[in-house]
Amino acid sequence: MKIAIMQPYFFPYIGYYSLIAHTEKFVFFDTPQYIRKGWINRNRILNCNNEPLYVTVPIHKAERNTPIRDIVINQNIPWKEKIYGQLTRYKGKAPYYAQTLEVVKEVLETKTDFLSELSIKSVTQVSEYLNIGGNFDVYAQMGLDDITVQSPDEWALNITKKLGYDTYINPIGGMSFFDAQKYEDAGISLYFLKQELDFYPQFLGMEHFSEGLSIIDVMMFCKPQEIKDMMRHYELLKKG
Repeated sequence: MKIAIMQPYFFPYIGYYSLIAHTEKFVFFDTPQYIRKGWINRNRILNCNNEPLYVTVPIHKAERNTPIRDIVINQNIPWKEKIYGQLTRYKGKAPYYAQTLEVVKEVLETKTDFLSELSIKSVTQVSEYLNIGGNFDVYAQMGLDDITVQSPDEWALNITKKLGYDTYINPIGGMSFFDAQKYEDAGISLYFLKQELDFYPQFLGMEHFSEGLSIIDVMMFCKPQEIKDMMRHYELLKKG
């Protein structure tokens, strides 16, 4: 049985959802320190010049060691209106604009002041639209306070053991972070998911395909089944 554990990202790229689609359990790890300029409060779509553009949820200033779950959205800034305005770039040009906008609205209109709740909603709402995953949990709500670690890569190891799973899958970008021997010694299979970023048609006249954008961009141009077909183009790699 396979498990993945990830910090909650805001409308992440297709590889994040592929991780959900190819595991039996997905845990949102919301207790680590919030890191600025990451993917928790922002992601990228295309602007009117067909260049990557950030859509961002503004947050209030917080102490450096503030955990993700305690980061508060700055509601004094009209960020929802700005994002809706940025998405009008796709109106009349992307075939699935209306369907995608409905998903985005379900997320942005979530009644919460906490960034982690909004970002989690962006993942679960898209997963529902794509009909993938469903077995989600939020670490801070799981009552696993007795888990301790000696180094950061042991969080995934100890959570996997505690929940009774035998395989942990992480995105390929984190391979260097993990000590594979620890997992082998504990009887846990450790794999890294490498997602192929398949081409899909974007705006007419674009000279180059812009890969790795938010799932919002993919949804604008592709049907759910097409997106799931793209997710099947992945490899599971071992370290070393």
